[in-house]
Amino acid sequence: MIRILQCVNNMHRAGLETMLMNYYRNFDRSRIQFDFLTHRPVKGDYDDEIEALGGRVFYAPRLYPKNYVKYFSYMKDFFGEHREYKIVHSHIDCMSYLPLRAAKNAGIPVRIAHSHNTAIDLDYKYPLKQIFRKKISNVATDYFSCGEQAGKFLFGNDVDFHVIPNAIEADRFCFDEVVRVNKRKELNIARSFVIGHVGRMVRQKNHQFLLSIFLQILKTIPEAVLLLIGTGEEEPKIRNLVQRFGIQDKVIFLGNRSDVDELYQVMDVFVLPSLYEGVPVVGVEAQFSGLPCIFSDRVPKEVAFSSKCRFLSLDSKIDEWAKTVIMSKTFDRNSELFSDSIFRIENAYKNLEKHYLKLL
Repeated sequence: MIRILQCVNNMHRAGLETMLMNYYRNFDRSRIQFDFLTHRPVKGDYDDEIEALGGRVFYAPRLYPKNYVKYFSYMKDFFGEHREYKIVHSHIDCMSYLPLRAAKNAGIPVRIAHSHNTAIDLDYKYPLKQIFRKKISNVATDYFSCGEQAGKFLFGNDVDFHVIPNAIEADRFCFDEVVRVNKRKELNIARSFVIGHVGRMVRQKNHQFLLSIFLQILKTIPEAVLLLIGTGEEEPKIRNLVQRFGIQDKVIFLGNRSDVDELYQVMDVFVLPSLYEGVPVVGVEAQFSGLPCIFSDRVPKEVAFSSKCRFLSLDSKIDEWAKTVIMSKTFDRNSELFSDSIFRIENAYKNLEKHYLKLL
């Protein structure tokens, strides 16, 4: 059996983490087993399932600059104790430089950098991330990406990389009228026009812009409801804006949920006005649910495989966004199977298995 170390921030319910679990559940785990090195000191939503599937979860120090000496000391000891790893696969974009450098120092022969985004967060580590981005080629042996744009962003135009689709268990998301009716009753929104959004509450996801769109929609459809699934550092700010606008009875905060597949059934339209994305898993899920999807022009068009997708510029007026969302009500909600889609996990996981085995 090959044990592969997946390096992540944590294993909470989010796009990257859910994608990894989709692959992990479908692999032949008698041949390939995943372990996870996280960089948060807290248990993740998926940790129990990982252990039930035979994997292990390790908790490294957080990747703060003041922790770097401590971090490399931890990683030296870690790889000294765990000599079973021949492949380290890192998913933390520019910050992958750090675990891959530690893996190189430890003599790990296969070190994969995996790109999941098309921009860098504007936080206090931004200058360091730019440096690490340029140095990834010094520590990585192989390069994966969720899409073409994300790969070119992190690795440049001169590096060959493999696109690993953000594949999902598509059949879970197919439209079900019974689930829709029951779930809408449960949420007390049986007669509402429901705009849905799934994403971490961080700057990247552009929730403030989404609220502006929703306020405009309410002028035309007073019975509209905005469903927000996810949590994050900007949640207090978003809640305060909802209070200030006086729409707290129209915006439903659902937090992190394990029933997201059912919550897509509740929605009438899915809106993702992100400032940047790789290939968003939520966009794939929403399309398999038969939803009309309104994406910003910062979302790579690689995500679109349904005729119900629309892309709008973030420079467009709020009125145009609101009208496009409202007009989407006319779309037929029935799901298409897309049986040959690269985003179906049954079509995708074998290719990743082959990549791992070839690398060894």
